[in-house]
Parts: sequence; C-alpha cells; structure tokens
Amino acid sequence: MKEDARAAVFLLAQNRLLREALSRILSKKNDIAVVGSCALSEESCDEVVSSAADVLVIDSFATSPTHLELVREVRQRLSDLKLVVIGMDLDSQHFLQAIREGVMGYLARDASAIEVVAAIRTVANGGAVCSAGLCAFLFRFAAQQYQMPSFHVRKRLGLTNREQQLVGLISRGLTNKEIAGQLQLAENTVRNHVHRMLKKLGVSHRLAAVDACRMEGIVV
Repeated sequence: MKEDARAAVFLLAQNRLLREALSRILSKKNDIAVVGSCALSEESCDEVVSSAADVLVIDSFATSPTHLELVREVRQRLSDLKLVVIGMDLDSQHFLQAIREGVMGYLARDASAIEVVAAIRTVANGGAVCSAGLCAFLFRFAAQQYQMPSFHVRKRLGLTNREQQLVGLISRGLTNKEIAGQLQLAENTVRNHVHRMLKKLGVSHRLAAVDACRMEGIVV
C-alpha cells in the first residue's frame, strides 16, 4: 500500500449478508476502500486481480483444494497482496496452514467488527495479527524448530536439507510441478528427490512421508 493512500480491500465470503455488512462497515473508514466483493467461484481469482486490492479478506479460510488453489493463484498474480482470514477456529494446524499460504491476519469466529478493521489496518501496513493463544503457539513452534536443526533431522531420518524442504511443501498439498516452480527446479528433478526420500523413510507414497516425519515429532 502506498504511503497516505487508502488500503484497497476485497471481500471474499460465501455469505452475501456478511459481504454487504462488512462492506458497509469498511466503507465508513477514511483509510479503507472496498474495491470489490464476491463469493468463491471460478471467476473469483480474476475479480480479485482486476481489483488490484492491497488486502484480501477471506471468510472461513478452508484447506480444500479449490480454496487453496484460488489463494495461490491470486498471490502469484498479485505478489504484494496481503491476506486476512476471519471466522476461523483456533486450531493450531489450521493456523500453520494459513501462515504457509501467506496469511498475515488470522481472526476467530467471535472477532468483532472493530477487531476486523484493526486487523486490516495492521496487515495493510506490514504487520501481522492473531490471538494471544496462537501467538504463544507460534513462539513455541519457532522454538521447537530452532531446537531441532536440519542436521538432527538428517541424523534421525537420513533426509537431506532439500528432502526436508520437500516434506514441508508436500504437507501443503503441492504437486511435483508446483514444487518445481517454487524451487526453480526441473519437475523430473523433484520427482527423483521425492523417490529417494520415500525410499529412505520406507514409505510408499508422499503423504505417508509427511506422517512419518510427524511421528518422529517433526513439525511440518
């Protein structure tokens, strides 16, 4: 968002009443401009991109393929877009999934209109927002990651740094093609890495590799 400019906000929610209510609330704020709203559909991505929004507000962010594909495509086309999700359960795994997809504002179901407005302002200005409980979880998660450096994972499971990276990307539901694009590798190279990783872990498919790492207490 440019300095002294209003934050351009797009609302993505299935419930029309919610979209209209949020739009009325946000439109009364001098530093926020609602540039569009819609329900989740095949046209949603084009609508968000065309709006040139600074912040995308999503109601009840889901981990379904359709929802995740939309978020990933929108962020690829609008690299500076910031995400705020509302109406969420305070579930640590859903929270981590949202963070991995680029979410910077995570609000629970009982969030007030004041909290939604504050979150949009904070995220639009480069900050991040979540509940105190999830913030504490994030600190513990970061500490655990720090205490379990990659060489320790290599010793316990025999995974290289690249293979550890693949486990994290696979846990997000990315295909070999998507992983190749993100890591700037050939798809065949990614396929070979995955094959070696599965062999090391003694599992037959990708999700089993993720489960194997989690059973060892490794958060992915």
